Amino acid sequence: MDLPYNVDFTGKVVVVTGAGGVLCGDMARAFAHAGAKVAALDINFEAVEKLAIECHAGGWTCLAYKADVLSKESLETAHRRILSDLGPCDILINGAGGNNPRATTDNEYQHEAKDGQKTFFDLESDGVDFVFRLNFQGTLLPTQVFAKDMAERKHGCVLNISSMNAYVPLTKIPAYSGAKAAVSNFTQWLAVHFAGTGIRCNAIAPGFLVSDQNRALLFSPDGTPTARSGKILAGTPMGRFVDSSELLGGVFFLCDDKAASAITGVVLPIDGGFAAYSGV
Repeated sequence: MDLPYNVDFTGKVVVVTGAGGVLCGDMARAFAHAGAKVAALDINFEAVEKLAIECHAGGWTCLAYKADVLSKESLETAHRRILSDLGPCDILINGAGGNNPRATTDNEYQHEAKDGQKTFFDLESDGVDFVFRLNFQGTLLPTQVFAKDMAERKHGCVLNISSMNAYVPLTKIPAYSGAKAAVSNFTQWLAVHFAGTGIRCNAIAPGFLVSDQNRALLFSPDGTPTARSGKILAGTPMGRFVDSSELLGGVFFLCDDKAASAITGVVLPIDGGFAAYSGV
């Protein structure tokens, strides 16, 4: 694996939620490659089991655990197993999150809605609630469970995954945008709350990446970019989507106690310049 720079996380226990997905799977893989003992958590056990097998074949330490970030009981069960298998958590990556079609409108603007399309007025409350819980509670609950290890030992790092939506909400996805704004706010709250314990709390805000979750929004079935892709790239000074591997440098930096020892409460955009561009 091609790491962004040489950093040694040997001996560190890194817990990664949502590690069955592309982004956090890459993060888990990178930490393992950098010497960490990685606990890969996901509700999809087959996905993290595959990741663990791959890491083991490379000579790295990565163990798979099934866990639901919306169930404290499930997280505590995983926590007990991780303590036994690897030891107390040093770094927590809160990567679980995502959107849901039930919380997404069909049109960007209400006046363009056509008969039969889902508008703002048709959004399902249970879908909106699920998106908020997955992103916000799915960050809060793992922190409650795993940051105890850090508080007891007076050191540690929590890294949350925010989004460009937290800065400026995107059309069609009001629940996801609001939930990620809550994650950014919660990151700052945690940084203050834990300031005297030796725990640093930061976040990254990825720009636009192509994933299984958003591929249909960005590309037509024939592979051509959608109009939405065109708008995104027109608002991105670098003129391209971000690759998941390009998140790793920021992740490593914020989780490195030497390099980022005085950095807490920061949300770092990794977005090709999207957050800086006014459109003019």
